[in-house]
Amino acid sequence: MENSTHTVIEFARELHTCDINDKSITESTVRVIWAYHHEDVGEAGPKYHESNRGTKSLRLLNPEKTNVLSTAVPYFDLVNQDVPIPNKGTTYWCQMFKIPVLQEKHHVIKVEPVIQQGHESLVHHILLYQCSSGFSDSVLDHGHECYHPNMPDAFLTCETVIFAWAIGGEGFSYPPHVGLSLGTPLDPHYVLLEVHYDNPTYKEGLIDNSGLRLFYTADIRKYDAGVIEAGLWVSLFHTIPPGLPDFRSEGHCTLECLEEALEAEKPSGIHVFAVLLHAHLAGRGIRLRHFRKGEEMRLLAYDDDFDFNFQEFQYLKEEQTILPGDNLITECRYNTKDRARMTWGGLSTRNEMCLSYLLYYPRINLTRCASIPDIMEQLQFIGVKEIYRPVTTWPFIIKSPKQYKNLSFMDAMNKFKWTKKEGLAFNKLVLSLPVNVRCSKTDNAEWSIQGMTALPPDIERPYQAEPLVCGASSTSLHGNACLELLLSFVVLGGALSPRSVCP
Repeated sequence: MENSTHTVIEFARELHTCDINDKSITESTVRVIWAYHHEDVGEAGPKYHESNRGTKSLRLLNPEKTNVLSTAVPYFDLVNQDVPIPNKGTTYWCQMFKIPVLQEKHHVIKVEPVIQQGHESLVHHILLYQCSSGFSDSVLDHGHECYHPNMPDAFLTCETVIFAWAIGGEGFSYPPHVGLSLGTPLDPHYVLLEVHYDNPTYKEGLIDNSGLRLFYTADIRKYDAGVIEAGLWVSLFHTIPPGLPDFRSEGHCTLECLEEALEAEKPSGIHVFAVLLHAHLAGRGIRLRHFRKGEEMRLLAYDDDFDFNFQEFQYLKEEQTILPGDNLITECRYNTKDRARMTWGGLSTRNEMCLSYLLYYPRINLTRCASIPDIMEQLQFIGVKEIYRPVTTWPFIIKSPKQYKNLSFMDAMNKFKWTKKEGLAFNKLVLSLPVNVRCSKTDNAEWSIQGMTALPPDIERPYQAEPLVCGASSTSLHGNACLELLLSFVVLGGALSPRSVCP
């Protein structure tokens, strides 16, 4: 159909055609390309599109949660005010806010990003943390660069993620039976908004006013939502050698952590309804794997074609239950073929992360369930024998052998001659190493398993996905094997004739 401003084209195709020239459509990110001429196709065929072309990353099978809110639904904004962005590649900016005082329990039912126009590529991601409630409003006076030695002490109490947004994502609506609780003693009174600014060209004079908008209601829902950050603890001990087309890292939410936290809080388990997968520029694919008693369950979420510039929550088609004794692995694939030096875990977009944010209910007292592999065995791989102890510098300094003497462990890893063969052997080692467990509570306390070491799980029965059937799919939409798409775009002068295509 078409009107004076838009042309809409509907077309369909099989999800899995088994044609070698076709790409199967899965729950991973798909890059769609488009091109058009503003005049209708004539007898001579279509005309050259010139500059009317582009590309967009989409997750075609991510089920949309249509949640048209009444204009009367109240909301409040947590938005930065005139933040000066330094002329450097990466800046994390933190600002504390006070949640509006509510006399009774309410639920947040939708969160939208508020991104200043023109800053869509500058604002890389936003995290919202719950802070200690024992403050006065004096902590709200000014923002500050996060993770800085002079950062206000109040910021250090803000450890619990209650919402996450990343570049390319849109608004998030909670399912009808779940909401983010506000207004009770357990709920946030103060929150910290952490905005990651990515400024790779070191542009000067940027001023930003971006943040989040939260819609809320007094018509409370059955369950309170929680967030668990799982994966690899962000650390220099997350190491990725250069020159490798496919390096795999794993972050473990261990059996020991989930056993202790769930047995104490919710022995019957928690229910995951959405997941945000997060990595940086070298990331190529992320999977959130789920294990129970040695058997691998269906993947909680995955994206085998990860796009750094398109990150949003994936709604699960069916809620998945996590029980005491289960364990989760966030598995990330990286490509470092174009890099000559080591890639380290860290905050910059040129560093790497491997994280998954699980939205679930009912809320329990567990905010982080992550791990980091032992560093000394990684260093032994390149021939390091001894470091200076006690450790008084960061990064710490190597004592022997001679070729690494007085180098930091980072310099030593970069000095090592990495080949593809050495990289593959190193990857195999890292995936087998004992991991240091991170198991944190909401109130900045820790479960007793925190800081202990655990071994990666023995996977007796890996998950076997059902084989793809050509021309049919159990994941198809609308009850058939065709994916139906609607494309809508503004037509600048002239109009396209309506077409219908179902190959």
